This record gives sequence, C-alpha cells and structure tokens, in this order.
Amino acid sequence: MENIIAHLDLDTFFVSVLRRDFPELNGKPILIGGASDRGVVAACSYETRKFGVHSAMPMKLAKKLCPEALVLKGDFESYVRASKEVTDMLEDRAPIVEKTSIDEFYLDLSGMDRFIGAVQFASELRRSVMKETRLAISMGISPAKVVSKMATEEAKPNGQLYLRTDDVQPFLNPLPVSRIPMVGEVTAQKLRNMGILTVGMLAHMPKKLLEKTFGKAGILLWERANGIDPTPVLQHWEQRSHSKETTFDKDTTDVVMIRRLLARMVEGLAYDLRKEHSSTGCVTVKIRYSNFDTHTRQLQITPTTSDQELIGHVLDLFDRLYDRRLLIRLVGIRFSKLVRGLEQLGLFDASSKVVPLYHAMDRIRLKHGERMVGRAYSFDQIRS
Repeated sequence: MENIIAHLDLDTFFVSVLRRDFPELNGKPILIGGASDRGVVAACSYETRKFGVHSAMPMKLAKKLCPEALVLKGDFESYVRASKEVTDMLEDRAPIVEKTSIDEFYLDLSGMDRFIGAVQFASELRRSVMKETRLAISMGISPAKVVSKMATEEAKPNGQLYLRTDDVQPFLNPLPVSRIPMVGEVTAQKLRNMGILTVGMLAHMPKKLLEKTFGKAGILLWERANGIDPTPVLQHWEQRSHSKETTFDKDTTDVVMIRRLLARMVEGLAYDLRKEHSSTGCVTVKIRYSNFDTHTRQLQITPTTSDQELIGHVLDLFDRLYDRRLLIRLVGIRFSKLVRGLEQLGLFDASSKVVPLYHAMDRIRLKHGERMVGRAYSFDQIRS
C-alpha cells in the first residue's frame, strides 16, 4: 500500500489573519515585527517579497527595500485562535493529524483509497477549511513527508500539487538544492562549491562521498534528494508546560547564587522551547522555604523564547516573592500557555543580532550538551 501524505501550510499566516480581521489591509505591503530599527521581520506579505524582503531580515533593511510597507505588531491571541480553528477542523475530519507549527500540518491519508479517494478527500477538506476560516492554504500530497512539504512550497500561493510515486523524481530533479528542508545557506553554498546545483545532481552523487563530506547529514541529504523519507506522521499532541526545580542540599539565603541558578534554569527551559518551536506566554516562579511553606507568583507575557527577556521576568518575580527572613529549600520555574510556531515572533523585538546568537548557542548545546554554553552570569552556580 502506497503512503499518501498531505502537507498543509497556511499561506503568510500572520498577515492573512490580520487581513481577515481588517479587510482594509488587503493588497497592501505589510511587515510584521518590531517597529524599531533594531527589530527583525517576523512575517511579511507577498507584496513585500518582490522587493527582496523575507522573514528574519533586520527591520531597518526591510523598510529600506520596501519603504511603502506598513509595519504592524503581531496579535498573538488572534494567531492562536485562528490556528486552533484550523487544528480542530482537521482533527475532527482527518484520521491522523500532526501539527508541526502554528501554521503547518501533516495528514496521513494512507489506506483511505479503499473507502474514498484520498486526494479527493484532502482537496475537499482544504476547500472546506479555507471557506470556514477565510484563510488561504497551500497543500502538497505525495508518498513522503519531505516531498509533500516541497510540493507545498511549489504550490504557493494558495494552490495544491499532487505527486504520484512516478512523479516524485521528475518533480525534484530540477529544483535548486536550497529547496530541500534542512539545507541552509551554508550547506547550499558548500554543495554549490562541489558543483551540485540541483536536487537531481545531488540525487546522483555517491552516498558515501556525501557521508564523508557532511557526516550523517550527508546520508539524509541523499535520501531527501531521492524522495526517501520514512518519517511517520505523528498524532498531534502539545505539551502544556515546561518546568524545572532544584532542592538545595542545605537551606540557604544566598540570593546571588540563587539568582544565577534561576538564570541557568531559564536558559535550559528556553532552549527546550526553541527545540520544539514553541513560545511561553506565562512565567511562574516557585519558592519553598525551610519550614516547607510554598509560594508561587506568575506573570502573563507576550509569547517569547528569548533567554534575556525570560530571565528578566523570572528574576523580577523572585525578588517580589522572596521573604528575606527565611531560608530557602527549593526554587522552581514553570513556563506555560505554550504557543507552537512563534519562535521568531517571540524574538522580533530584540536586536537583529540576538536571533542568530541564540541559534548559534543552540547548535553548540545540541552538539556538545546543554551546559557547554551560557551567559557568564549564570555559570557560577550550584549545578541542578
């Protein structure tokens, strides 16, 4: 039985939600992100892209490229509500739904052809969701997740593309290597330096040569270039919170040490959020004193994954919560009201230099371990 995997992407989701709620924005060039020159573009409309604007670009440069663009702040609550509308409709009607971000979904429709045409079902479902939510959706359908995602990109804006098994390689071959998910600019340039310009050229390279050049990632590159992706569609599930707490060997009032520990705990939790492409909208700090009295204080915030911002909130909550007359036995942090797919929006008010810094630090953590990099302030502490 051939797999039938559909990938759905809500086109320019953040812009589309704003336009749905404010029709007067239709047809106008829009940038969503921090209004200051130090901010970055979290999302942009198609009208701005023809000027070379793209997400994660410094806002100052984006406004220079497209001076007529309207710069708007993101409305997180509207995005979450709209995403939930789509999620609920898909989960109610499709057999297996995997939500990979606030605006992306995979459906496993394998085996449905015994009862109803799977492609027809997916097409009707897409049209139904678009009609009820008034949001544009692009869709790719193929035997593999990675191919379906690439098909979706080719179907944009607001289109769909179905690839049978025999269609996959002819579709992939002429695409530039940069179209393969996981291929960033550094990898793409390295491939170009090797004379590999298209997916088809990559597909015909010896697998062992790619492994020697790129390590295990080389095998994955070869497989994706050949349309091979055994990754299953996993049923949608969202973790409701992330938390950490530490019990001290000896009750303490060493506030300097505790603040450093809290900062380090935040760095670890924020790293976990970024790995799953989530942001937190609520921060809670817990203190348990030597007499076992336990107190908490929480703060609702704009969803973010920024270490710097979250450390500030946590330390402020700790300072307001701490009773300086008592020894502390335990401290804890919890991030809740998680929102999928808002990592970049959660950082857009930061300097454009901060986002690549976080990404670089996360790559070091992924390769060498979570404790190998962090702020100098947070390193001098008791290890949790």
